[in-house]
Amino acid sequence: MNLFLKMNHWLWLCLLLFSQGGLAQGSKIKVIAFYTAKNDQAHISYVREANEWFPLMAAEHHFSYDTTSNWGNMNTAFLSKYQVVLFLDTRPEDPLQRAVFQQYMENGGAWMGFHFSAFSLTGSSFPDNWNWYHHQFLGSGAYASNTWRPTSAVLKVENRKHPASRQLPERFKSSPNEWYRWENDLRKNPDIDILLAVDSSSFPLGTGPKAHEIWHSGYYPVAWSNKKYKMIYVNMGHNDIDYEHHTDKELSFTFDNPIQNKFILNGLLWLGRQKKESGFKH
Repeated sequence: MNLFLKMNHWLWLCLLLFSQGGLAQGSKIKVIAFYTAKNDQAHISYVREANEWFPLMAAEHHFSYDTTSNWGNMNTAFLSKYQVVLFLDTRPEDPLQRAVFQQYMENGGAWMGFHFSAFSLTGSSFPDNWNWYHHQFLGSGAYASNTWRPTSAVLKVENRKHPASRQLPERFKSSPNEWYRWENDLRKNPDIDILLAVDSSSFPLGTGPKAHEIWHSGYYPVAWSNKKYKMIYVNMGHNDIDYEHHTDKELSFTFDNPIQNKFILNGLLWLGRQKKESGFKH
């Protein structure tokens, strides 16, 4: 290949990389999902479902999807292989693992978290003892309350320009979920970009039996991004389970919803394609 052809070939590659947001066409986004799946049957059901749905999407949309329940893999060498990290149900507890994850995100890594991965509550098994993650990165602070039992909600798209949500209708009905309320008002945080929130037509939301488990009014974000990082948090991830009759039968499924699935998939692909490098240098 002569010098002229080499220069044109290089220019074409550069333009292609730029048009793909830094990820060359044909290159696979590499996704790693961390999970625990040991305690709440509703979360175990969701994790099992996620680990069936994401590989199907990976095959169709040309990304790779790996999983691990070993949080010891939260280390620099392991994370350097991946563009996107998922927390399906929990968070790292070891201080060194937390430091590695923070470094990964601050160095340009991407993350999508679901439901319980944002939970923290003083005095619980998941105390509010990771300030950077809960109060800066997520911005939500500690868990405050939830609806019960898991029910569908009408969700309003709050930012129709974001790549994860711009192809969605203005409002859509979600899969059943246990919805969380948070310590902090995310509307007051200039770094937070709220993508989805509970629409007022959903009220009353929840069935009880306890009165405080039914929401009648208020503003409740359920998916958002932090503009300082490549991240999206999604509150979905709690399937309805027949606890009352002690059968543990699955009564609902998170990924049984095409519009909600589109939001999750669009968000994941957006995170992975923002740039080629992961959060650590190879």
